[in-house]
Amino acid sequence: MPHPRERMPVLRFVPVEDLIPHEQADQVRTGPLVQRLQTEGILKNPPVVAPIPGDPRYVVLDGANRVEAARRLGLPHLVVQVVDYEDPRLRVEAWTHVISGESPEHFFATVREIEGIALEPSEYLHARAELARRQALACLICPRGDIYLVRAEGDLYRRTALLNLLVDIYKSRFRFYRATTDQLEQILPDYEQVIAVVVFPRYEPAEIIELARNGARLPAGITRHIIPYRALRINIPLEILAAPLSLEEKNAWLMEWFRRKLAGREIRIYEESVVIFDE
Repeated sequence: MPHPRERMPVLRFVPVEDLIPHEQADQVRTGPLVQRLQTEGILKNPPVVAPIPGDPRYVVLDGANRVEAARRLGLPHLVVQVVDYEDPRLRVEAWTHVISGESPEHFFATVREIEGIALEPSEYLHARAELARRQALACLICPRGDIYLVRAEGDLYRRTALLNLLVDIYKSRFRFYRATTDQLEQILPDYEQVIAVVVFPRYEPAEIIELARNGARLPAGITRHIIPYRALRINIPLEILAAPLSLEEKNAWLMEWFRRKLAGREIRIYEESVVIFDE
């Protein structure tokens, strides 16, 4: 059992300009998030960030939309949860995208039009092995069982650019949902008109940091960070985020806020997995 202090999240005010997302902000979600922040007047859940070695900035592991909303609101500082990217309890997984629509033919024709991408028929075990070896950009699993590897040449940055093109194609023209499995028997009962399930490789932390530090972005909803002792419902007032106080003054305020929460027994740590239904 970890020491109680080891289970407490590290919360800190940092300059918004020092927060570097590793994935694209979802423009469909960012606008409503800005409005919600203004209406509710609080930051419910802090973005999760990791320090960039040799760099004063932080890479945003989760919360790109909240960071983008803070930028749009002109907030100078934001409360974040700082984590150690080398913590063995922190895991980086990959989301699966479920593509839904009325025209599978249109979907595949559109994908084949992307210059630099090729579709190659495959079978399940080989496709998963190619993803594990990073020999494929992604794979497509169809409802009838057909599987295609998405092939692309080039370095990490070239392949990331092509991956963005691929995801942008179906985000703008089809419905898509995030899932944690690629098993059709679990997916098909829950979604209508499934065209394909898109399976992505798992990215390493070093790749994520390198991309972010150099200004490249993965598509939104590709990486899935499993954060130990994640901070939720901190409900920091927007007026504190926007206040014309120094970073030192805001962090002093945050330390006192934490002490009050601790003294008032308002902090609860859940050891078990939690499913939230009001996000």
